[in-house]
Order: sequence, then C-alpha cells, then structure tokens
Amino acid sequence: MALTTRRLFIAILFLALFVMATREIGDPDFWWHLSTGKYIVETQTIPHVDVFSFTNAGRPWVTHEWLAEILIYALYALGSFPLLILVFPLLITLSFVFVYARSPGKPYVAAFAVILAALATAPTWGVRPQMLSLLLTSTFLWILDRKDRSIWLLPPLMLLWVNLHSGYALGIAIVGVYVFDQIITGFKVQGSKFSLLFVLVLCIIAVLFNPNGATMYIYPFETLVSPTMQAYIQEWFSPDFHLIEFQPFAWLLLATLAAIALSGKRTSLTQTILLVGFGYAALRSARHIPLFAIIAAPILAEHVWHIIESRGWAKGVPTNTPTTRMTTIVNWLLLTMMILAGFVRIAIVISNQNATERAKFPAAAVDFIQSQQIQGGIYNTYAWGGYLIWRFVEHPPARVFIDGRADVYGDMFIENVYLKTYRGGTDWREPLERYNVRVVLIEPEAPLAAQLARDAVWKPVYVDKQAVVYVR
Repeated sequence: MALTTRRLFIAILFLALFVMATREIGDPDFWWHLSTGKYIVETQTIPHVDVFSFTNAGRPWVTHEWLAEILIYALYALGSFPLLILVFPLLITLSFVFVYARSPGKPYVAAFAVILAALATAPTWGVRPQMLSLLLTSTFLWILDRKDRSIWLLPPLMLLWVNLHSGYALGIAIVGVYVFDQIITGFKVQGSKFSLLFVLVLCIIAVLFNPNGATMYIYPFETLVSPTMQAYIQEWFSPDFHLIEFQPFAWLLLATLAAIALSGKRTSLTQTILLVGFGYAALRSARHIPLFAIIAAPILAEHVWHIIESRGWAKGVPTNTPTTRMTTIVNWLLLTMMILAGFVRIAIVISNQNATERAKFPAAAVDFIQSQQIQGGIYNTYAWGGYLIWRFVEHPPARVFIDGRADVYGDMFIENVYLKTYRGGTDWREPLERYNVRVVLIEPEAPLAAQLARDAVWKPVYVDKQAVVYVR
C-alpha cells in the first residue's frame, strides 16, 4: 500500500497521541481500584460494604466501577504495570479516533481540532476508570452523529458502561439531548420517527442491570452535590487558568466560540445544548474538561472548515496528489523513525514506573512498617490510603483510616474526623482515641506532625523527606 503524505500525517497524529498519553501511573486512586479488582477476582464477590478501612468497615459501598477494576487487575495480572501503561493510552487514543471521525476538514483541520482537544484533556489522562467513560462518551457521540441503524448499539453499550463507571449518566444525557432535538425538528431521521426515543428508554432500563440495582440512578448525582468532594478533591475544582496545564482548554473554548462567530454558519440545537452544558460543567470542574473537549473539537473543525470553504481557500489544497516511489519510501522511513522514537519514549516511561511510585507514595515508610511488623490501626494521609490498601493486601499490619473513596466515608467523617485530626486543632487527639489508632503515617510538614512531635505519648520511629511514622 502506498503511504501517501495524507496517510503519513494521520498515522503520525495518532501515534503522537498514543505516545503523549503514555505516562507513569501516579493517580492515588489507582491503587484501591487495583485492590478492589484483586478482591473481586479472588473472592468472586462484588463488595457492597467497605472492606478496606477499620474506621468505616461494613459501611455501604456502591462499587460502581467493579468491571473496570476487574479489567485493571486482569491487565496487571497478565502484564503488570507495563501492560496497564500501554492499554490505557490505547483507549485514550481510540477516543480521539472517534473525535477525528466526527470532524470535517480531514485531515488537517480535523487534526488541528483533535490536537487542541487532546492537549486540553491531557491533565486528566492516566490509568483510571474515567478513561473508559471518555471512550464511551466519544463512541456514543460518533454513533448518534451517524444517524443510522447503529443507534441500536447504544443500549448494549449502556449495559456495559453502567458496570464500568458512573459516568454512564453522560450517555443518557447526550442521547436525551439528541431526542429533544428530534422532537423540536420533527424527527427527521432514518427509520421509525420514534426509534431514538425508544433507544433512550432502553438505555435507561439498561442501567438497572448492575450489582447495585436502582441505586445507580441516583449515585452519579450524589457525588455532584457533595460539599467535601467539591471543596477538597482537586479534580473537582474549577480550572485555574494561571496554570499552564489549563491553557489548552482556554484556547479550545475561545477558538470554538470565535470560529462559530466568524463562520456565519448556524450550530444545530444539539450542538448548542451540548456545547453550553458541557462548557459550563468544564468551567465549574476540571474533571469535565475532557467531555467538553470531545464535544467541542468537531464543532470547531466544522466551522473552521466552513470558513475555509466559503472563502475559496480549500481550492488550493491538493486532494489526490500522485505518490511517487521515492515519496513512498521517504514516508515509510519517516514513519519508521517516529515509531522507533515512540518506542524509546514508552520504554523510558515504563522503566520510570518504580521511581514514580516511590516519589509519589510513601513506599520506603511502608517498607519500614512491614519490616518492623508494626501492628495496629494506622492513621494515614488521605491521598496515601489507596496505596496503603494495595501494599497491605499481601502483608496487612492494619487496614487504613481513610482512602480516596470519599463517597464511602461521607462528608461528616472527612470533615469532623479525618480533617479534625489532620489539621492539628485543639481536639486532634479525640479521633485517634476513638478509633484506637496506634500508628500515624503522614507527611513531615502536615499540621498533625507538629502536634505529634510535641506529644510525649507519640514517638517518631521513621522519618524521611516524604513521610514520618509515629507510634504509641
């Protein structure tokens, strides 16, 4: 097959996205997802109560990501961290393949929009169940834009989605927007005029088919109204445009609005609702930026391409330039060089995984606790809880005090128990006494560390730049 310049451009585009999405695992929640997958596989049961902490043991737990966690653990069991590091970038890249497929002006205008969208979403990439929601959201949008019989794939995809991640609600919302557009415009689609409405109903019914039953209808909205999650979990914060990582989102937002204003072409009702709705969500919470990006990119490409076509600029762009033998050889050489460079970059990322783990998490402190066989309830930093769950799976000196499952612990526990101690206020000892905590594992600069240093009951037994361990 002749490797034309256009094909080379597309190949390099998605190869670059894959390499860019390949990164070390550093998400604090990854570890409890991995532990949950291991628990489900080994016990052949899906937990409905907390099994990882001693402070909330037996408290209801909606394990809404159970299938994603099995996938994560299965990949780990098959190929450890390298396989996880390779598979999730593939899922991310596939998400943008669907975005590219929906974008006019291929390959160059579409590629510009895809690259901008990818840069906007990059801060959220990682080995996390949210990437499955990103892929399924992109898939839903691609199917709905086709306006053909493939819409009947949506209910079985919804059945899969609701068991992978609570982001399934996005799929129902998006289908609902398309149905609303059809109601307003008179059901101008192929097939039965009520087919998409029926698909929406089937998608809603499919939500019931999960281990948590009808609870999943309300679960996604409970996290949206949690004051503690909104106040203390960083990805729920509004994007800080003073940070360089959020600049591509600003560029995408402004470029899309400018293109719409300059093109003179009207946006459809569906596009308007999705753009406004997800634009507001992204401005409210950085967690929603990827969803806005995969919606905005095709709209940006459509209006930029309309500007180019309406001004006659597209006439000078060659479409079917003959490819000489020499051009084909040079193109294959360039692609081979890019692939080799990508392999080198990926190999570096994989080799850095152990160093990343030890840099982001208290690996050395946990090694010490296990080597000394220190027993008893452990009070730990919130962001380290998931890592401790995983490390204590094989050598469990104790369960954790808290971890990243904020929905399990609840606002009252996080605010009035965990933070009450962590902040080192006047009554910092009370939660430690109540839960009979014998070991504390926190950062040396934490407010609680200063209180422990002044308390005769607590003795430091380990300290490094990253963590300090106190026992009593």
